[in-house]
Amino acid sequence: MELIDLSRDIHHKMQRLPNHPMVIIAPFTTHEEKREADGYVFSSAVMSLNMGDHSGTHVDAPAHFDDRPDAMTIDRMPLENFFTEAVCLDLSHKPLKSDISVDDLQAAEAAAGVAIKPGDTVLLHMDFWRRTHDTDAFITDFPGLTKHSATWLGGRGIRMFGVEAVSPGRPGRNNFEVHHVCRDMGFTHMEGLVNLDKLVGRGRFRFIGFPLKIRGGSGSPIRAVAWLD
Repeated sequence: MELIDLSRDIHHKMQRLPNHPMVIIAPFTTHEEKREADGYVFSSAVMSLNMGDHSGTHVDAPAHFDDRPDAMTIDRMPLENFFTEAVCLDLSHKPLKSDISVDDLQAAEAAAGVAIKPGDTVLLHMDFWRRTHDTDAFITDFPGLTKHSATWLGGRGIRMFGVEAVSPGRPGRNNFEVHHVCRDMGFTHMEGLVNLDKLVGRGRFRFIGFPLKIRGGSGSPIRAVAWLD
């Protein structure tokens, strides 16, 4: 069994979209603070976390992009949505700031030698993390899906897809349209994945990425992992 970690580190003031809360991590207690009970001395360290439910590697719940009162929040999403069969498509040749077309997805599926099946998680490797992390381009320069290519994925019956970028579509209208395709076709997506290059050419695998059980949450950080036999 081989496990590949697909998750970003969550750290103080990490990069995020400017309209999302900043991640703040600070010591709450340290080992310098001692407690005593019946003569037994103990020290413990605890960190304080302040962050949004779309921090780091995360999944969007339908309630994020669907304003209907009954839209599903993260705590109500079925756990089986986050433990699925999966494939990774190689789109690393796409330039920064480019659109991912239906033709791009079809060619990547053929090159991978795998077939996207209903219920799959589809990961899209764009070599974006390596090219831009810790630069301003990470927030703006990612390749992205369009309304048509997102609809093509949804038509394959997938459960969700995942990207390295902070959004699934290019900034502006494209990104809004991709989110609404997810709403209208009943699937969702993850953002902020890493290490997808390690899955290229590896065939089918298992994806694991359980969210936190945030009551009423519009999304959640996940520990995304690929499980290869």
